[in-house]
Amino acid sequence: MVNTMKKILELIAGFKKQGLIEDYAIGGAIAVLKWVEPFFTRDLDIFVTPAQGDKKKNLIDFSEIYKHLKEKGYDKWVGQWIMIDGVPVEFIPADAGLAKEAVENAADTEYEGTKTKVIRPEYLIALLLVAGRKKDIIKIDMLLAQAGINMKDLKEILFRYNLDEKFKPFIKNI
Repeated sequence: MVNTMKKILELIAGFKKQGLIEDYAIGGAIAVLKWVEPFFTRDLDIFVTPAQGDKKKNLIDFSEIYKHLKEKGYDKWVGQWIMIDGVPVEFIPADAGLAKEAVENAADTEYEGTKTKVIRPEYLIALLLVAGRKKDIIKIDMLLAQAGINMKDLKEILFRYNLDEKFKPFIKNI
């Protein structure tokens, strides 16, 4: 999995260099794993800010990304995931609002010598609140307990995206 993850991150960094995307950051459970103790997850969520040309069309078009992946032999789909060396990868548009801001403010990091970006825990909490599934609630609790959250930043993000009320049940755990 280590070499596979490195390969995937190199592919995605290549998308940015080629102008297929403007920016990206790892989100979802893999991003949570950067900030907390390990747990099992099977997919990789990549939040993608579309390339400038895509924005002008007023629609999000990932066809060039998928064309590029197909040329490299990655054309197997399982649900919403494209399989890259056995890893289900989902590209999630981050063209506006919370998702875009999360990508813009993502933490620079390195994985096996490959530079990448991971969504910061304060933004992960907000994104997980929006999703609101039981497993997301568990991840929020983990982040609050282990990730050294900047509460000032978190409160500002939650306020900006009208998520303060959804966050109130977590306040007792802080």
